[in-house]
Amino acid sequence: MWPSYVINLADNTARLDAVTKIMTAQDIAFERVEGVNGWALTEAEIARTYDAKRNAKEGRHPLVPAEIGCYLSHIAAWQRIADGDAAGGFIFEDDFDATAQLGPVLRALSADAAGEWDMTKLFTLDTDVELCNARSLLDDVQIGTPYRVPTCLIEYALTKSAAARLVAQALPFFRPVDEDQKFVWETGLRVALVLPPPVVLGDQQTVTGTVGRARRTARRGGFVQFLHRARYALRYRLALARHRRREGWRT
Repeated sequence: MWPSYVINLADNTARLDAVTKIMTAQDIAFERVEGVNGWALTEAEIARTYDAKRNAKEGRHPLVPAEIGCYLSHIAAWQRIADGDAAGGFIFEDDFDATAQLGPVLRALSADAAGEWDMTKLFTLDTDVELCNARSLLDDVQIGTPYRVPTCLIEYALTKSAAARLVAQALPFFRPVDEDQKFVWETGLRVALVLPPPVVLGDQQTVTGTVGRARRTARRGGFVQFLHRARYALRYRLALARHRRREGWRT
């Protein structure tokens, strides 16, 4: 089976303990990837990795330090896969829980010879997902291309070549890492989704604070910001529709 990597900040020991119990119960070995604490980054470190000017023009909202650290953490995990001997790997954020299908799904994806995906997401909050070219991965488990890539990178599979591609094009970034992966016409990756998802949300408590909480605290209101976010969403939907038409999308 491909190796598994869990992103974890040093202070979040309770999360790591919870992950260890989940993975041990399903006989899944994993390596810990030291998460990057965005709040500890210097202004110079942020400036080298985060394109604030492009964000102001094309981003949905300014990135908070926690989002910058999150992106850098995923890059570190991608690098592990790109440098590894296996044909791919699995990346987990440390706030997940899992169904009994997690282990079987990971093993099935590691052996999947169809060659139809570069990234496969194992989590979605959307209960009504359209899949293109859906096929059976296991009994009662399907894999296919979602019309709209779900937000959140709590757990996903990534091929070695895709990991290398993401590392090469990652810096500087101007969107959150999970948002970037929705722009498949930019990344060039074929993103699949497993349904039903074997990963669910786990304990969201954390010593260092969550990205979502930091984003909500920093977000500015007002009509101008509302219009900016609305235009961003509209541009994304139009670009996605064009991309799927070019692909000859069908469910």
